Amino acid sequence: MTQVIAEAGVNHNGQEELAAELVVAASQAGADYVKFQIFSAENLAAVSAKTADYQAKALGFTNISQLEMLKALELSPEAFVKISEFCQTSKIKFLASAFDRNSLRFLLNELGADVVKIASGEIDNAPFLLEHATAGVRIIMSTGMSSALEVKNALGVLAFGMVAGADEKPSMEGFIEAYASKEGRSALEKTVTLLHCTSEYPAPMSDVNMHAMVAMGQTFELPVGYSDHTDGLTASIAATALGAQVIEKHLTLDKRMEGPDHKASLGPDEFRHLVNAIRETKLALGDSAKEARESEIKNRALVRKGLYASKSISVGEKFSNNNLIIMRPATGMSPFNYWSLLGQKASKFYEAGDVISE
Repeated sequence: MTQVIAEAGVNHNGQEELAAELVVAASQAGADYVKFQIFSAENLAAVSAKTADYQAKALGFTNISQLEMLKALELSPEAFVKISEFCQTSKIKFLASAFDRNSLRFLLNELGADVVKIASGEIDNAPFLLEHATAGVRIIMSTGMSSALEVKNALGVLAFGMVAGADEKPSMEGFIEAYASKEGRSALEKTVTLLHCTSEYPAPMSDVNMHAMVAMGQTFELPVGYSDHTDGLTASIAATALGAQVIEKHLTLDKRMEGPDHKASLGPDEFRHLVNAIRETKLALGDSAKEARESEIKNRALVRKGLYASKSISVGEKFSNNNLIIMRPATGMSPFNYWSLLGQKASKFYEAGDVISE
């Protein structure tokens, strides 16, 4: 089954009550996970960091720094404890990306996460990747803005963290060796899912490049999925059809709300339609066996054809193109017997329209 992640992200606008509403909306839409972003704004962005173009456009002004924006979107650890507990009562799994060391430790130690999401922006943050790897939890890693080589390097760090001894010093050589080792490959296969992603909001369809998701799965021999930043449902459905095991999509309560991600998100009704479409697409994929399905077998005899007499045929008269016809339903002899029947003598009398049963 394709796992669906409702990316609440920072669409709570720094308000615990809105975060709880997003949990309810994600659960009612049928998502498997609702995902948040845990960070300390002061540990995440320097004063000099500018907002991305899409963030400035969504916020309606350009003279705000990332730090100022993030401070307004930050939730306290206490709030996340409540949100995590609320997810349990709402029958949906809690998931989060941490963006600094203290937040990751809180996610692991206080919230007890058994699966974590690594955001695209952290794919070259080797020390942070290593902390994820040594936590002993499942990892979903987005790969937006990266090349195949950068993905491989990141996987090398993760493999090193999973299999290296405590006394081994991290190094590029060590990462390469860990990735190439049988133990490292086995650890990655058991632990890591890669998400293809185009890190623009909204991402243009011409830049989606969904075949890269398939290529990643083949190259790295790992489960793959898709983190969807496009408008609409099309890209997520296409990813499902191409084998995505995880689909992530932003969820908002209202696209008109102020904030950096609302306009590139789906509303609750849209998200419900997305989940239904993913489930139906996955169901429609079926298996690789080409055989008649149960629902269509009853129609086979009605739609296929059999051999019939096109005119009366006397006993001993030879079957020919002039006295045989192929019609529905498929009773009597199969049309595959047509050529072997030509020139043979009829063993009984047939009226026009009778089923041939030699």
